[in-house]
Amino acid sequence: MHKRLHVAYNFPEVHNYFTQPFFEIYGAEVLILPKTATRQKSSTTTNRDSNNGSSKTASPKPDDGSPQATDKVDRKEAQAEYKERKKSQKDSIKNTDPKLLKEMLYQMVLGRVFEQKCAEVYRIGKIGGFCHLYIGQEAVGVGAIMATDRDRDFVITAYRDHVQAMVVGITPEAVMAELYGKAGGNVGGKGGSMHMFSKEFNFFGGHGIVGGQIGVGTGMAYAQKYKESDGVTLCFFGEAAVNQGIFHESLNMAQLWKLPIIYICENNQYGMGTSQKRAMSISSIASKAEGFGMANEFVDGMDVMAVREATERAVKRARKNSLPTLLEIRCYRYMGHSMSDPGKYRTTEEIKKYQERDPIVLFKESLTEAKVISDKDYTEIEIRAKESTEKAMKFADESPLPDAKELFTDVYA
Repeated sequence: MHKRLHVAYNFPEVHNYFTQPFFEIYGAEVLILPKTATRQKSSTTTNRDSNNGSSKTASPKPDDGSPQATDKVDRKEAQAEYKERKKSQKDSIKNTDPKLLKEMLYQMVLGRVFEQKCAEVYRIGKIGGFCHLYIGQEAVGVGAIMATDRDRDFVITAYRDHVQAMVVGITPEAVMAELYGKAGGNVGGKGGSMHMFSKEFNFFGGHGIVGGQIGVGTGMAYAQKYKESDGVTLCFFGEAAVNQGIFHESLNMAQLWKLPIIYICENNQYGMGTSQKRAMSISSIASKAEGFGMANEFVDGMDVMAVREATERAVKRARKNSLPTLLEIRCYRYMGHSMSDPGKYRTTEEIKKYQERDPIVLFKESLTEAKVISDKDYTEIEIRAKESTEKAMKFADESPLPDAKELFTDVYA
């Protein structure tokens, strides 16, 4: 059980990580996770076959819960969509190894619990600097990374990287200690929140420059092809990075040179505090790949099975034919852009609309109804995630600060 926080407001004590309040940065908003969740769906889908591989694009419905849509929460519509989407997810579950399914759920729960703990300790000063939380987006990182071969495939991402780092295999202890700036951290306390890295687990960052990792990831895929490693690169970025020139230049080269890379746009619909509608003339990011003749697909990022299946298709395309893919994975972050962002540009109703589709709640209920897990199994998963997070906290607290001489190591100029 957490202690009561006294930062700017008093918060209720927490009895369960998935019935507890989600609060905005200064306690201005108190948001409760629902008992059910729904998945997004697209209104139109078109398929195209070309010499460069199949392509699948989709445009979301105008009222799909995005910022440009109404903030009114239609509970009946949400419940109807929830039932429809859960059926689709259960169909996918039937053809998937139960052990893998349980591990996917655990990684999602661990990510949620870990990030909530990060929010707590940031507020009391144990974590400093920038800190971007992944709460609400867990299905994207877990679904995509767990569709790859961790021995030969590479992952590179932006600054919202804690959960992805743990999914590839970096321990929660190493991630938390890095957030603390401690010597026991993932990169010795010198990278902090935005710069996790592990050559051992083929995880190449953690990049703070918006869109900067897209060019690096493209180069990584070029190296994989050059070395004939049969590996694939996953390159994650947010939708705001799509407006950077490096995005278009990289996609052009990847398709021209036929590189084994999957560009994953985690479209949480806000570039910091600016909605996608205000910053982008075309709402469908997936369709931007059409200009390069590249395979592409719109994916529901609140559904871990949909993400995993779309990534599997893209991995197969990359591994077999050395062809790139752009995946637009529509998701939603419940918290602000970073811990310094109170999120005043969104309404409580908008956030509640997405909480109706919470990816963890949906997956848990689908697995329960499919008899893959029981209520007892889920309780054990929660306990395991909490214990792992508490262990990471203890490790970070006890880890020493880096030696002063480390200030000059790993510096190249």
